[in-house]
Amino acid sequence: MNRVMGGDTVITLDGPAASGKSSVAERVAQRLGVPFVSSGLLYRAAAWVVTSSGADPTDEAGVVALLHERRVRLEPSLDGDRLWVDASEITDELHTDGVDAVVSTVASHPRVRAWVRERLREIPGRFVIDGRDMGTAVFPEARHKFYLTAPVEVRARRRVGERDADLEAVAEAIRRRDRSDARQLMPASDAIHIDTGPLTLQQVVDLVLRTLSEVGAA
Repeated sequence: MNRVMGGDTVITLDGPAASGKSSVAERVAQRLGVPFVSSGLLYRAAAWVVTSSGADPTDEAGVVALLHERRVRLEPSLDGDRLWVDASEITDELHTDGVDAVVSTVASHPRVRAWVRERLREIPGRFVIDGRDMGTAVFPEARHKFYLTAPVEVRARRRVGERDADLEAVAEAIRRRDRSDARQLMPASDAIHIDTGPLTLQQVVDLVLRTLSEVGAA
């Protein structure tokens, strides 16, 4: 079991979609000289196992049984996360149309989410991780927790800036995602809240690093 759970070596950044948590987490990790762990890659790894086995992604019991038959591990490094299934590295196979088509279905299963939490808690060393419930369900013992948020309209504008899409359609999609993720999006009671709406990405990164420095974690 990962002894990182003791507290000081895991830094969690949670928040809703398009709150900036992934970009902030990645840059904070770079500044600290530690790996950035993308929790979403394990859901993609689970989806890869399903598609490569020809299993039914809607069959939760079947998916979970299949996952427990395989040795799936995430290996973080300063050069990026790498995913292995048994003796094969599958990192370059995680962003395919096949995986994209089933990852949301696979990730919706509570027992798959529990499996992902178990795999994350096996990761050794110091790292920064982003997600929706990293500071609550996965690493509740972590002492350095941040919760990033922003108004829906701000988050929608960010998404539109990343892709060619209609602003209101994106805003409505984010609202639906927030409702779907409501339980996961409950912030840890001891998390530091940051409204990223009025801040630039660099300002948020600097704020997180300054906060960590004040408690001797940076």
